[in-house]
Amino acid sequence: MAKKPGIKPVVDNRKARHNYHIKEAFEAGMVLKGTEVKSLRMGKGNLQDAYAVVKGGEVWVNNFHISPYDKGNIFNHDPLRPKKLLLHKREINRLIGLHQEKGYTLIPLKIYFKNGLAKMDLAVAVGKKLYDKREDIAARDAKRDMERTIKERGRSS
Repeated sequence: MAKKPGIKPVVDNRKARHNYHIKEAFEAGMVLKGTEVKSLRMGKGNLQDAYAVVKGGEVWVNNFHISPYDKGNIFNHDPLRPKKLLLHKREINRLIGLHQEKGYTLIPLKIYFKNGLAKMDLAVAVGKKLYDKREDIAARDAKRDMERTIKERGRSS
C-alpha cells in the first residue's frame, strides 16, 4: 500500500503489519462526537486491539480507544464506544464477501485527518503464523546488512 502524500497519521496501528498479511485496504470516514475529534487531534487514540465488524449492512469499529478530552467535562464520550464507519454500499458489500471467507479479518491501520474530516484506513487481512513473522524479520535484517555493506564500500573507494 502506497503512502498518501501530505497526510500524516494521527494514530497508527504499527503491530498490524507485523501480525497480519494485508490483502486490501479501504479509506472510510468515521462518525465521531465533538470531544472524540478534539482528543484525536491531540493524538490520544489507540488502535492496538481494534477490529471492525459488519452488522446490518453497516461497518462498526470495536475496541478503538479514544481517551476522554481533558476539557470535556460532562460532554465527554465513552472511550471504547463502537464507532460507525462511512463507506459506499459497494465497498460494504465487498467487505461482507471478503469477511465471510475463512481467516479474513477487518483491522484498522491508521487514523488521519483529510480536509478536516477524520478518516480511517481499514484493511482486509489474514493473520500471520509465527514462521511468517520470522521470515519477515530475517528478510528485513538481510536487507539492512546489504545496505550497510554497500554504504561501507562506497566510503572506502
